[in-house]
Amino acid sequence: MNRPTLEAVAARAGVGRGTVSRVINGSPNVSAKAREAVELAIRELGYVPNRAARALVTRRTDTVALVVSESQFRVFDEPYFAGTIRGIGSALAETGLQLILAMARTPEEHARLEHYLTGQHVDGVLLLSLHGADPLPGRLEAMGVPTVLGGRPVGLDPYSYVDMDNRAGARQAVKHLLGLGRRAIATIAGSQDMGVGVDRLSGYRDALLPSGLPELVAYGDFSEHSGAAAMQELLRAHPDLDAVFAASDPMALGAMRVLKAEGRSIPGDVAVIGFDDSKAALHADPPLTTVHQPTEAMGRQMAQLLVARIHGEELRQPVVILDTHLVRRESA
Repeated sequence: MNRPTLEAVAARAGVGRGTVSRVINGSPNVSAKAREAVELAIRELGYVPNRAARALVTRRTDTVALVVSESQFRVFDEPYFAGTIRGIGSALAETGLQLILAMARTPEEHARLEHYLTGQHVDGVLLLSLHGADPLPGRLEAMGVPTVLGGRPVGLDPYSYVDMDNRAGARQAVKHLLGLGRRAIATIAGSQDMGVGVDRLSGYRDALLPSGLPELVAYGDFSEHSGAAAMQELLRAHPDLDAVFAASDPMALGAMRVLKAEGRSIPGDVAVIGFDDSKAALHADPPLTTVHQPTEAMGRQMAQLLVARIHGEELRQPVVILDTHLVRRESA
C-alpha cells in the first residue's frame, strides 16, 4: 500500500497543497473550516508528515534537549531531578515536541554536546544544575538556539530562567527552629558554585543574624553521602548543636543517619529540617520537616517558556520565581 501524499490530503480536503502544509506546520494563517477539513482528511487517509522534508522547509526538528550537568547517578537518584523532568515531559507532551536527555560534567563532554546542540539537531535547550559561570548558555544563545535555565546560575545573567524562592524557604525553616527555642542551629549548605546553594545559605544567615546566634556551617553537594559527612564535621566542631537545617532532603537524611548513630534523638536532642519535600522525607524516621518546592511546576514553566521562544514569541515574564513553604512533620 502506497503511503498517502500531501497532494492526496489536499484533494480529499478540497484545498490547495499550500493550505495542507500550513496546517501541518501549525501556521495560524488558515481558516477554521479549512483546518478542520485538512485534519479530517489526515485522519481518514492516515497521513504521516515526512519529518525530514518538513525540517528542510521549516528548519525545525520538533526536538528539545534537556541538559543536566550532573552524573547519571545523581539525576536518577535525587527527587529534585525526577520532579522537574516529569513537569517538563508533561508540558512538552501537549506540544508534540520530543525530549532528549543529555548529561555532561567534564569540559570534553560539554564541548561535544555544544557541537551537537548548535548543529541544528534541536529547536531549543533546557539547562538544569549549572555549576559556576558555565559558558554553554551564552554560546547557545549566540548561535541562535533558544535556551531556558532551571535555577539561577552563579556568575551569569541569562535571559530566561525558572527558580524557587530558595532564600525565603531557607529563612522560614530557620525561623521555625528559632521559634522552637533552639539556640545552636547549624546548616549543611549546598554547593556554592550554584545559585540554589548560595541562596539557601543566605536564607539561613538572614534568619540567624537578628538572633545574635553564631553561624555553624558545613558544606555538602546536595547528596545524602555529603550530608552525612557534613554532619560528622559539625558534631566534632559543635557537639552542643541542637538543630540542623540541611539545604536538601538527601543531605538531611544523611545527617539524621549520623545523628542516630551518635545516639542523638530527633527531635529531642537535635531538630532537623530539609529542603525538597520528597517522598523519602515523608517516610523518614521520624518523618522529616522540610521546605516544599514545586519541582513539577518548575519543569512545566521551563518547558512553556522554551516553547514560546521557539515560536518566536516575546516573553512578558522571562524570569519566573516559584513560592516555597514549610511542611511541618515530626523531625522539627
